Formats: sequence, structure tokens, C-alpha cells
Amino acid sequence: MKNWFCFLLLSACCYTVSAQTYNPDKVNKKAMDLYEKAIGLLKEDELKEAVPLLLESIQADKNFADAYLSLAGVFGELKQYKRSLQFYELGRALDTVYFQPYLLPYSINLAGDGQFDAALTSVTRFLQNPKLNDRSIRSAAYRKKTYQFAIDYANKHASDSNYTFLPENLGDSVNSSSSEYYPSVTVTDSLLVFTRRGKFMREDFYSSTILGKQFSKSVPIGGRINEEAQKGAITVSQDGEWMLFTGRFAESGYDHFDLYISYYTPDGWSEPENLGPSINTEFWESAPSLSPDKRVLYFSSNRPGGYGSRDLYYSERLPNGKWSPAKNMGPHINSAGDDQAPFIHADNQTLYFTSDGLPGYGGADLFVTRKNNNGEWGIPENLGYPINTIENEGSMAVSADGLTAYYSSDRFDSRGELDLYRFPLKEKIRPIRTLYLKGIVSDKITGKKLPSLVELIENKDRVVLMKIQTDETGGYFVTLPVGKNYTLSVNRKGYLPYTAQYSLANKEADSVYIQDIALEPIQLHAVFTFKNIEFASNAFDLPATAAIELDKLVDLLNENPSLQVEISGHTDNTGREPDNILLSKNRALAIVHYLQSKGIAAERVTHKGYGSSKPIAGNDTPEGRAKNRRTSVEITGL
Repeated sequence: MKNWFCFLLLSACCYTVSAQTYNPDKVNKKAMDLYEKAIGLLKEDELKEAVPLLLESIQADKNFADAYLSLAGVFGELKQYKRSLQFYELGRALDTVYFQPYLLPYSINLAGDGQFDAALTSVTRFLQNPKLNDRSIRSAAYRKKTYQFAIDYANKHASDSNYTFLPENLGDSVNSSSSEYYPSVTVTDSLLVFTRRGKFMREDFYSSTILGKQFSKSVPIGGRINEEAQKGAITVSQDGEWMLFTGRFAESGYDHFDLYISYYTPDGWSEPENLGPSINTEFWESAPSLSPDKRVLYFSSNRPGGYGSRDLYYSERLPNGKWSPAKNMGPHINSAGDDQAPFIHADNQTLYFTSDGLPGYGGADLFVTRKNNNGEWGIPENLGYPINTIENEGSMAVSADGLTAYYSSDRFDSRGELDLYRFPLKEKIRPIRTLYLKGIVSDKITGKKLPSLVELIENKDRVVLMKIQTDETGGYFVTLPVGKNYTLSVNRKGYLPYTAQYSLANKEADSVYIQDIALEPIQLHAVFTFKNIEFASNAFDLPATAAIELDKLVDLLNENPSLQVEISGHTDNTGREPDNILLSKNRALAIVHYLQSKGIAAERVTHKGYGSSKPIAGNDTPEGRAKNRRTSVEITGL
């Protein structure tokens, strides 16, 4: 606020005006005494306390222009833009010439109220004065650029005019008289975690259970995670098992704020561990966000070698559990300013962040970028007004269904300082609605839990969206963005591959999927049935999606060079049996040819068409016949 107060004085003194009718020397003594008391409070940042005195000053002298204009500035600082404009216009009515230096702050409050055309007109008039000082010219030129951006954005996105932005305060169960910020939610949309600032700048982590539209009373997160005072910017993994945050711990850090991780245990959250030199430096690292498969960590840092003051970086988790050296996300994401607060959605394809260097409305705006099928991030898109404003926007998290965003703000109905809010996202800037799949991987014979590699592959483009290494408990948790068809692939050395289909492109998906997976050890006569190879009727050309599973079979044969297999084709009992035998044989042969094209020796692979002679289900229902139409692999030699 003191910066604003200094700016207001500079603005009023930026040039000399003449022919004004208002004379401050003629203000009555009572009004001036009240005004000077109010100014004293403003110098101490006591804005709300100054308002009654300024109102009394106006009542004592209704021609006191400075009282109107100062009150307008106070309401603007309190983000009560309509009241600010009301008093600016009352002050202008007293003397339009005296008002001219206030055209710039007036324009800022017009923009705060969403009146960007009027704001542009006002700042343009301000810049027409030839006696402006350099600082005023720079400030006004910057504002003019942001107003023009807002106008151009509105014209380009005219369909957004029907969007209603009414953020809902999360209420007393979550918010307090202190500041709450950096919200994060799990993929189940059942747990909210955030940071609360306490006395002496201490920051602690809190959680609240989401119960429909309600929130349980927030409580400090248990375990040792809250022991240190200097920490913040918390995020929770999508499965709720990991928490990552920034902290400054003298005994385990690199001389500045570093990134730390804590794991959920039966006794609460574990003692924080520094993520190490591949991620942390002697400079500032903050704002972690973890991909849903726990393989990529996004964060912000001011380390040298970036494109601006603070850039976005990422690090990939290696097979041994360590993190790769962090890489800058590049100049198409990072700007010459501060790029911060990344949030990767559960769909693993949509990233939100803040930037004050990319074109926007002034200050730090929220942006979204999306990953293409080649794993490349697109050009960031401003989320637009009224989500972005002339103020600095903070971090944002988005629910798994893509409909609701959570963010921190000091709006008019906050409980004290910054509060947490939620609001519906515009359709154009939503991520993909995301569900989840979870289960246990075990040995089919012994039941022993198996650490395994779990992959989620998008069928159309055969892109691996998620890759997860399960722990010794065999537990896996995979997010499923709706709208596409997927293959779930599970692999472990010494076992046959496992695949399953999740077709979410053309149907309403269930809320969750729970699938325990029993892997079959490699042994004589073990059988693996392809789930992804669906031949067209009376055809034996391999479908494009066949490569997803066949490449896993190629890997299996390469890892076990003595292994021999038979590819068998099967049909239902529809049609003539000789035709079925020939068709099933040709389908098996198509797979053999694919394996040979990948370097598998011909003598290791045989094939046979069985027609309808080996059904695994009844042929009296469509579902049974579909199960009988299959191709399989049987181990015939070890």
C-alpha cells in the first residue's frame, strides 16, 4: 500500500496544471484535520481505518477534491473498484483540470472493474500531456499495453461473454483470519491440502477432507512434516501417498529454499527428505507439482541460466528412484519475467502456471499449456478475464473432473487475508476429465505381491501417457483421462505380459476402476491372450493397435532367447468350420509375420488355426462369441 501511496503523490505532482477551479487552501479546517489524520493512517497501511475519516472529511467539506480522490485510491487498493470509481468521478466533477493527473489511477480502477475500453481511453488522455515525467510515461505505457491486450482477448473470445465468474469462499472450516494459499487436491477429489501462514511468518501445512460440496474442519498435517517453520508451497501426489514442498532447513539444505518430500506412513507423514542436487541448488527452488504417475516433477527456480528472473523446470524420476538433472522448460514456456506456481493436472497433459512476463492484464496472470502426442508443450494461453485481473494471480489447482478450480485470493469476503476459493472453469481452458484405476499386482500361482512396470497407452497414437513402477506391495494407481481408448500394460521379468482394455472414447465412464492383476510366470504351456488385437470381420490384416501388445511379446522373446511359442487363432461357431479354421490360421500367421519383421527367428514361432474347436465361453450369446474370437500365445519350449 505504501508503494501505492507514493505513486498517488507522484501522479498528482507529475505535471503542473493551470486554470483549475479547485483550491485546496480554501478547504475548511475540520475537513483538513480529518484528512490529515486519514493520511497518517494510510502511511501506516491502515486503509480500512482511514475510510471513516475520509468520509467525515467529505461531509465537513463537500468540495474537498483531495478527500474524494484519496478515498477513491483507498477503495481501489481494497479492490472495491466500483466504489473507487464512484469517488474518482465525484472528484472529477469538482474540477476536471485538477483531476487530470489522476487519469492513470482512474484507468487502473476502470480496468479492475473490467471496463477496459474506458480504461484505454483514460490512459490515452493521460499520455497526451507533454509534461509527464519518465516514470509516469513508463507506467502509463505499460498499463495501456495491458488494456489493449484485454480488449483484443475479449474480441477473440467473444463466446466467453456468457461465462459467470463467482468464486466461492471455502468457508470457516478451511479459512481463518490468517492467510491460506497453495491448494492441492488428490485425484479422488477427497482431500485438500494447503499452506497457512501463522505468527512471525511461520507456515504450516493443513488438510481438509472434501465431503461432497462441504469441507471438514482443517487440521495440521500429522507426522514430522510441520516441525520446521520455514516452509510452504505444498503439493500432494494424486494417490495421496507423497507430499512435496519447499523448505529452508539449515541441516539438510543447499543454503536457500529447497524442495523436500515426505511419505505417508501409518504414523503420519515421514521426516522430510531433501530431493537432492539434481533438483536443488544454492538458489531458490519452490512450487513443486508432481505428475500423476510420479515420474516428472515440475517446479520454479531463480537459478542462473534461465530466460527470466524465475523459470519453470522439470526433472524425471529414473528407474532407480533418483531424479534426473533438472531441465529448463524452454523459451516457449518461460518469459523474461517470473514464471511460477506450475500445476500439472491428473490428465498428465495440461499444465497451469503463473507468469508476469507473458502478455496479460498486468501483474502475474494464470496460463495453461497442453502437451501434444510428441510430448511437446504448446504455446501458453492466458486464462482470460475475469479469472485474470489487473492484480497478481496466485497458484491454482484443478479437480480431477476438470470442472472446478481452487485458488487463493484476498477478495472482499475473505476471513482476514488470503483465503481459498473455488470456481467453475470455462470449458475452453478445462483439462480432460480424469478418473483413476487402482489395484494390486501379484503372482498368479503364489499370490505374492510383485513390483512391476505399469503403463497406460493411448491406443490411437500408441503414446505412453503414464508409466509407474509399483513398490514391493504391488500396489498401482493410474489416472485415466476420459474421451479416449487405452491399453493397460503390466510387465515384470520372468512373467508373461498382461494387458487390459479401457474404452472411454464413446461411452460414459464409471467413477473409478479397481482391477487386481495376477501375472502368470513363464512356464511350459502358459497362455497369454491378446486383448488389443481385434480383427475386422472375415479379415486377417493386423489392426493398427496390434503393435501395442505385439511389441511387448517381442520384448519377452528378446529377454528370453531360448523361449519358443505357438501363436493360435480361434473363432466362434458362426459359419462353416473349414472357413473358420482357415481364417484363424491366417490371423495367427499375420502375427508370426509381425514377429519375424522385428527380428524373431522363424524357428522359435509356430502357428495354428483352431477354428471354433477350443471355446472358452458359450457361443449362445454375443458376449460369449466375442470371447471365443481371439488370438493367443502359448509357451511351447523353455
